[in-house]
Order: sequence, then C-alpha cells, then structure tokens
Amino acid sequence: MTIKAMISGIGRAAAIAVLASGFATSAFAAEEEGATPHYPLEHPKHEHWSFAGPFGHWDVGQLQRGLKVYKEVCSACHSMRLVPFRSLEGLGYSEEQVKAFAAEYEINDGPNADGEMFDRPGKPSDYFPSPFPNMEAAAAANNGAPPPDMSVLAKARGIERGFPWFVFDIFTQYAENGPDYIHSLLTGYQDPPAGVDVPEGSHYNPYFAGSATLAMAPPLSEGVVTYDDGSPETVEQYSKDVSAFLMWAAEPHLVERKAMGFKVMIFLVIFSMLMYLTKKQVWASLKEKEA
Repeated sequence: MTIKAMISGIGRAAAIAVLASGFATSAFAAEEEGATPHYPLEHPKHEHWSFAGPFGHWDVGQLQRGLKVYKEVCSACHSMRLVPFRSLEGLGYSEEQVKAFAAEYEINDGPNADGEMFDRPGKPSDYFPSPFPNMEAAAAANNGAPPPDMSVLAKARGIERGFPWFVFDIFTQYAENGPDYIHSLLTGYQDPPAGVDVPEGSHYNPYFAGSATLAMAPPLSEGVVTYDDGSPETVEQYSKDVSAFLMWAAEPHLVERKAMGFKVMIFLVIFSMLMYLTKKQVWASLKEKEA
C-alpha cells in the first residue's frame, strides 16, 4: 500500500468518525430538546417456548393454565370475540368439558318471539363474550383507553427484531415475537427513572410499544390464580402461561403448519436431487448418441 493510499484511508476513517460524532451529538441534542423517542424503550426479552422452531409443540398443560389466567384475570377487561368455545377441544378438553365451560358464561342473544334480547348460558358454538357492551363503555371503565381484543393479540403485537436477527429468523422459523412482547410487558412494570413524569392514572413500563406509560395497571400478582397441577403461582409463570395461550388462540394450527412446512422442504430437497440425477442421466445418453 502506498503512502498516498494510507493517507486517503486515514482521511476517510476520520471523516466517518466525525460524521458519527455529529450524528450522536444531534441525537443527544434531539433527546435533550424533547424529541419523541423510539418505543418500546426496552426490546422484549427473548424467551424459550415449547412451540418455537420447526420441531416445536404445544405444551397442553401450559395452555390450560394460560386459559385459566385469561378467564380469572384478563377476561375482566379483554374480550376474545374471534375465539369459539368449541376450539378449546384443541387444548385436550372433552366435548362435555367444553360444554360445561361455555355454560359458565352468559351470552346476550335474541331477539326472542317478543322482540326482546335475553341472556342464556353459553354453548360450544358461541364465542368468548366481551366484558363490555360497547367500545365506549370499555373506554369509560379504563381511563379512556379501551382494552384491545385478545383474539389475535399475539400476532398483532410482535416487535420486529431488526437486522441481523430477521435473517436468522428465516431459518429458525422464529414467530414468537408476539409472546415475547406480551410476557415482557406483563412482567416489565417498574418505578419510573428519576426525572420521568408519569401521568395520573398511568403506569411506567419500558416494554410498552405505544409509549413509556400505559393505562393498564399491573394485572398479575403472586397467588392471584390457583393452579391445580402444582406449578409456581408467580407473576413470571402466570405471564408465560397466558402468553403461550394467547399465541395458541391467535394461531391454533401453528405447530401443524410448521410441521407441514418442514415436510414440504424435505420433499423439495429430495425432488430437486432426483430431478438433477434424471437430467444428468438424460443428457449423458444424448452425449453418447452424438459421439
């Protein structure tokens, strides 16, 4: 390398350093001036799920515990209007158990012969009802912020992992960004840092995708739900169980889809090899004829 090239390289490096310093200074200045930061402030923690990867499977016990957490805690504010009771047979419940579970809910139906609406016990063909009659009532009961429906929340609330992780995600079939986000949010409530003002009725959570605070108070606490299988009754366990359940609710055929995709990939690999060998054999015979 010549001296001129070395000087040129050093010059470029210095220019890049100056530009980087300038960008950092500008970002710091923007933050000092109160510019809108990027949310969530903290990236969701990556958890290990039984349904992750091409060989993943549902942990039925975990899904049943998650259903219990949803029913006893989350359903007080959040609906799942796209999930029918009959789908719970996929969690290992019998038809009779599903009927008994659905009957615990009151479903507003009608009109009847007199033109009036009425309440009746739920049936397996019904869907999880909303705890509020309309969005306005939901907003009024929750500081003006209506709780989102949880039917597909695990698919709608995923945070992109960015480069280079999304490249690896293609091969690992990573699809757990939704449960990762929900789990981090439920366990991420904390006291705000010094100098951060939290509006009245809001709660600081750096994992929230909308802002640094949200209207929902910490919904989980130690011992709030009793488990029958002896699993730990902790916020961490509750959060993981309900996050897994919400992933199942959003995509109950996730495991089957991954298994089918893996079989298709194996088929394509074998088919490609056979086509290559066939092509090689055909062209070999043609070359022999030409010779």
